[in-house]
Amino acid sequence: MKAKEEATFTENCRYLGLKHLEAEHAAIIQKANKSNIGFTQFIREIIQNETNCKIERSIKYRIRESRLPLPYKLLQDFDFDFQPGLKKKLIMDLATLGFVRQNESILFIGETGTGKSHLSRSLAFIACQKRYKVLYTTCSDMLNDLNQGVYEKTLLPRLQKYVVPELLVIDEMGHDRLELEVAKEAHLLFKVIDQRYNQDKPLIFTTNVEEPDWADFLGDPVSTKAIIDRIFHHSVIIRIDGPSYRKYESEKLQQKYSM
Repeated sequence: MKAKEEATFTENCRYLGLKHLEAEHAAIIQKANKSNIGFTQFIREIIQNETNCKIERSIKYRIRESRLPLPYKLLQDFDFDFQPGLKKKLIMDLATLGFVRQNESILFIGETGTGKSHLSRSLAFIACQKRYKVLYTTCSDMLNDLNQGVYEKTLLPRLQKYVVPELLVIDEMGHDRLELEVAKEAHLLFKVIDQRYNQDKPLIFTTNVEEPDWADFLGDPVSTKAIIDRIFHHSVIIRIDGPSYRKYESEKLQQKYSM
């Protein structure tokens, strides 16, 4: 292309959002000339390549906006042999994301180190790859954020941050005990759970606190009863009663250096 034609072509690509065509048009034209394909096939390949690149950018954006911590947890890396009591078929069925499409939730209950967070983050990552709007947070981080919103009078927009996503992951309830203004924070947790419940939006929730101890942990029996009612309703409840993987890895490390 001549310089002026090149500039116009680039400008048009940017206007239309054709980023791949803008960057790769020279190689695309060269390939088309070499393969001697017809105009119809040429146009189809351009559109398909542009679509593929747009999907890839969308997935990267969803993953970035999800706030999933690094390194990303993958389902293929989970050691099901280490937790024989966990039904692998159930987890693989959940990985098809039918629970998201059917507006159902997942509750993982188990001791620290049993793989609750790995599984929840893996499922969230898969949802991002399918271009669902996902948000990951720990329970304590979310409550601290909402509590700050109460003091700064910015509660509503902060609350919407957790209500809007198509899938919300609330990880590690029970990891940090709620020490200050416990009842208020339990009420804030209820606000998130209740609004998502009323809008039929799925949730993944992980905790090491068994149901009878939730009221003691959250410190507000009334809000806790309402929270439990909404989380347990329409939820797949998965209890992981196996050993701690982190403890196992630590023991292996100790053995390595004690030999």
